[in-house]
Amino acid sequence: MGCVAIYGITMINVLPGYEKAAYRELKNIEGIKDVYHVFGEYDFVIIIDVEDLTILNDVVDRIRESENVTATKTIIGAEL
Repeated sequence: MGCVAIYGITMINVLPGYEKAAYRELKNIEGIKDVYHVFGEYDFVIIIDVEDLTILNDVVDRIRESENVTATKTIIGAEL
């Protein structure tokens, strides 16, 4: 049996006016595959692509440590 990829889809809110700074910061976090600036309830949707839940948790913790981030919500998926 091979390695199963774990995907996290995290919706992020940031401080108003700090979207560009947050974007640059998010792009530099290892494990984040894609960063999308969106409009609506959240400011960003990011795709995290890692090998296990422990690493996913570490990536989300790094996101939450940012002074620009005010809230996160993560859903988790895996390859079938």
